[in-house]
Amino acid sequence: MTPQHPPIALLRSVSTGRIIRALEREGFQFVGRQGSQRVYRHADGRRVVIHYHHARDTLPPYVIRNLLIGTRWTEDDLRHLRLAQ
Repeated sequence: MTPQHPPIALLRSVSTGRIIRALEREGFQFVGRQGSQRVYRHADGRRVVIHYHHARDTLPPYVIRNLLIGTRWTEDDLRHLRLAQ
C-alpha cells in the first residue's frame, strides 16, 4: 500500500524560494548542486532534489510530486510550514 501524499495542487502556485525556506526550517540542508538541480538532505536520510532557476518560479507537477514523496510531508505539515491554507 502506498502512503497518501497531499494533492499537488496545494503547492502548484508556491514559489521555489518559499519551498526551499520551508525545507531549511524543517531541517533539510543543502548538500550540493549539479546544473539547476539543488540537492537537500535531512539528518534522518530523506533527500529531495529541487530544480532551481529563480526564487520566484514555481515547480512543475512532477517535481512537486517527487518533493512530496521525498519529504513525506502531509497536508498538516504544509499548513504548519505555511505553504498551504
